[in-house]
Amino acid sequence: MSTSLTIKRENGNVPKTLAGEDHITGFIAYLAASELPESFKTEHVQPLSTIDKAEEAGITADAASWMVRMLHYQLSETFRLNPAISLYVGLFEKPQSDSYTFAEIKTVQNYSGGRVRQIGVWCGDRALSEDDLVAIQGQADTLEAQGAELSVVYAPKVVSVKTISTSLAGGGKCRVSVLIGQAGSGTGAELYKDKANASKASVSGLGVVMGLLSRAKVHQSIAWVKEFPTGISLPAFGDGTLLRDMDKALVEQLDTARYLFFVTQQGQSGSYMNDSHTMDSATSDYASIESVRTMDKGARGVRTYVIPELGGNVYVDPETGKLASYTVSHLETVAGQALEAMEKAGELSGYKAEIDPEQDVASSSTVDIVLKKVAVPVMRHVSVKIGFAKSI
Repeated sequence: MSTSLTIKRENGNVPKTLAGEDHITGFIAYLAASELPESFKTEHVQPLSTIDKAEEAGITADAASWMVRMLHYQLSETFRLNPAISLYVGLFEKPQSDSYTFAEIKTVQNYSGGRVRQIGVWCGDRALSEDDLVAIQGQADTLEAQGAELSVVYAPKVVSVKTISTSLAGGGKCRVSVLIGQAGSGTGAELYKDKANASKASVSGLGVVMGLLSRAKVHQSIAWVKEFPTGISLPAFGDGTLLRDMDKALVEQLDTARYLFFVTQQGQSGSYMNDSHTMDSATSDYASIESVRTMDKGARGVRTYVIPELGGNVYVDPETGKLASYTVSHLETVAGQALEAMEKAGELSGYKAEIDPEQDVASSSTVDIVLKKVAVPVMRHVSVKIGFAKSI
C-alpha cells in the first residue's frame, strides 16, 4: 500500500467575534448549594465563550443535577443562535428566604465592567409575581443611574398558562420582559418531562431568546419573521401546554398581557417570537425591547463623547453674554457624534442636537443639551387588500 496523508477537519469551537458591544449578554440562575458546579462555588460569575467552556466549568448535559442539565440546554441554545455572543454566566445559591432581591443582576453587570446589554434570569421553579418584576425593575433602574443600562428577560415558573395573571404590565417596568414559552419537543420537552411532578419547574426557552436578542441589532425586533426564526419546531408554554392546543382568543390575551412566547406563522415552518414586549404599558415609548436597547445605546454613546468635555471652558459673546456660536456648534457636534454613528448604521432614522445659546452658563455652570432621536419603526401588522378586477 502506498503512503498517504489523511486530514480530518474538526470544529475547534474557536469563539467568533463581533464588532461593538451590543451582543454582550448575561445569564443568571439560582441553584441549591448542592447543585452548584464546583467551579461556581468560589467564582459565581464566569465568562463563557463556547459550550465547551461551559462544560469545562461543570455545566454538562449528563450531570446528575437536573438544574445543571437544564443550564447546559439553555446555553447550548444560546450558542446555537449566536456563536459570536460574549456571555457572562452567574450561578448563585438560592436565597434562604422566599424573598428575592435580584441583586445578582448588579453582581454580573459589575463583574463585566458595566458592559452587559441584556441579561436573562432563570427562575423556572419560582412562580411569577408582581413583586419580583418590581424588584428586577428596581435593580435595572439603579444600574441605569450608574450608566450601566441593560434589559432583563425573566423566565419564571408558569403554574398554569390558562390562569396566569394578565394584569401585571404597566408601572414603568420597561426594563423587564417576561418569557412564558418553551419547547414542546426535543431536549427542552424531555427536560420538562424528567422533572419530578412534586417539584415541577418550567424549562423555558430563555437560552433561545438570549441568543436572538444578542444577535439582533438594537433597533431590530426579535419577532422579525425573516431574520429571527427560533429553531423550535413545536412551541409550548411553561406548563407544558402546546401552542396548537390553546384557544386562539387566549393566546391573543397573553400577547395583550405583554408576555413573550413562541408562535407559528402561516405558510412558514418552525416558530418565531410573538413580539418583543417589555412589561411597560402598551402606550409607552419603551413598550418594546428594541426601543429600550436603542435608547440605551444612544445614552451610552452620548456619555462617551460628552464626559471628556466636563470641566472644560465655554465661550460667550462679550456683548450679549450668550453662548458663542462656535461653542454651541462644537458641543452640538460632540453630543450628536454617537447618534450620527447610529444613524449611519441604520439604527436611527435621524437625530438632532440642539443647544439654546441664551443659557446663562456663567451663573449655573450648566449647559443644557436637547437630543431628539427619530426611531426606526417596526412593522408589526400588514393590511392587504386583494380582489378581482375586470382589468388592471
